[in-house]
Amino acid sequence: MPLLSLITYAPLLGVAAIVALRLFAQKDDAKAAEAARWIAFVTTLATLALSVLLVARFDAGNPGFQFVEEVPWFAGLSYRMGVDGISVLFVLLTAFLMPICIAASWKSIDDRVCEYMIAFLVLEALVIGVFCALDLVLFYIFFEFGLVPMFLIIGIWGGKRRVYAAYKFFLYTLLGSVLMLAAILYMIATSGTSSIPELMTYQFPGQAQAWLWLAFFASFAVKMPMWPVHTWLPDAHVEAPTAGSVILAGILLKLGGYGFMRFSLPMFPLASEMFGPLVFGLSVVAVIYTSLVAFRQTDIKKLIAYSSVAHMGFVTMGIFSGNAAGEQGALYQMLSHGVISGALFLCVGVVYDRMHTREIAFYGGLVNRMPWYAAVFMLFTMGNVGLPGTSGFVGEILTMTGVYQASTWTAALAATGVILSAVYALSLYRRVVFGELVNPQLATIGDLEWRETMIFAPLVLATLWLGVQPNLVFEITGASVDQLVTTYQAAIGK
Repeated sequence: MPLLSLITYAPLLGVAAIVALRLFAQKDDAKAAEAARWIAFVTTLATLALSVLLVARFDAGNPGFQFVEEVPWFAGLSYRMGVDGISVLFVLLTAFLMPICIAASWKSIDDRVCEYMIAFLVLEALVIGVFCALDLVLFYIFFEFGLVPMFLIIGIWGGKRRVYAAYKFFLYTLLGSVLMLAAILYMIATSGTSSIPELMTYQFPGQAQAWLWLAFFASFAVKMPMWPVHTWLPDAHVEAPTAGSVILAGILLKLGGYGFMRFSLPMFPLASEMFGPLVFGLSVVAVIYTSLVAFRQTDIKKLIAYSSVAHMGFVTMGIFSGNAAGEQGALYQMLSHGVISGALFLCVGVVYDRMHTREIAFYGGLVNRMPWYAAVFMLFTMGNVGLPGTSGFVGEILTMTGVYQASTWTAALAATGVILSAVYALSLYRRVVFGELVNPQLATIGDLEWRETMIFAPLVLATLWLGVQPNLVFEITGASVDQLVTTYQAAIGK
């Protein structure tokens, strides 16, 4: 089987194994649950190994799509798969985070374990499919069906208000996607093709570009999420189980940014330039406003959720700056945020599993009982702030450089977000970790277990490695980003 299809559908082999386990195993739920965990973990590790092989075989100097698969499908459509420098690392990021999520759920999920693991494996297959699809209809199918397992993960295994949060997440994202579907049908009817590589070279009329851009923007802006359509995210994060929050912040938010880079800039360049000031304005509001809102939160998870909205504001600014620094910075910021935000939600999960509360006021003085946890939490907090030496710094500085070339006032206002992020992140860390133990119940809390240490180890290495060796990413993304920028600037007459 071709490599991309193998990576995409490998998780479904794990699904089949767990379904068979449920159908034919004896009625020993504990043994079935343990077997389901191991099946899911081994399956995600195998998918990760295949993704590493994909990146190792990737030709970094080729700006076009590689590992292309094309098979006639139905009604003139084709099953097309392929990756370029923009998408291949998102496949690796997805495969990297999934086994960590399975390991993080090992003890915290003890209800309907088989179904939980099936939901995560199906979600992995669909998300990888989004990054590999080279056909509009195939992209839309993967993009939309990815809502279903996430909806179930939040609605079944979430917190007290899980049903409300799940429906809010589903309806927000579905509503925007309806407009995108209408735009897709128009594009196929006008151009006579659903091939994404062909559509990237097709010149739509200027007025049509504006309407198509707005239709795609409605879907991708909700996914990011951009202000003011971000309100579903804090609720979804707070109610989702820890692993659900990791995938939501680490991968699903990146679908919007990936969509902007894959569709909005190359297919609708004139509209992208025209609506650029709108995106800059919304991004600046997102960076400043959500940072202030984050500072006033009393729930740790909700604070990190609002910080994600602020960081995605930097991403949208970088994408629509239309220059190489901005595009590279946006890509790097998305990859870095996927690692750091996922790690921060895992840090919250560690104390929540022990104390069953996320209230900031409940904690304080954890360094006295959990020194290793305090060190790990500090590293990811510093990465979230953008400390030099961590991956967060590279993405932010490049994004700001690109935005400054496109709009000085936008860069100046967005720079205040860097200061505000330090304010809310360091304030959270001080209140939770430093000082004396404020709550007698914390006197017995234990430090990181070996399983938790093994979960954090790859995330720590990734954060530091990407912080000091950014060329590892740029060598892969460079050719495709340069081609995107060259084509975009030629289309708008720069």
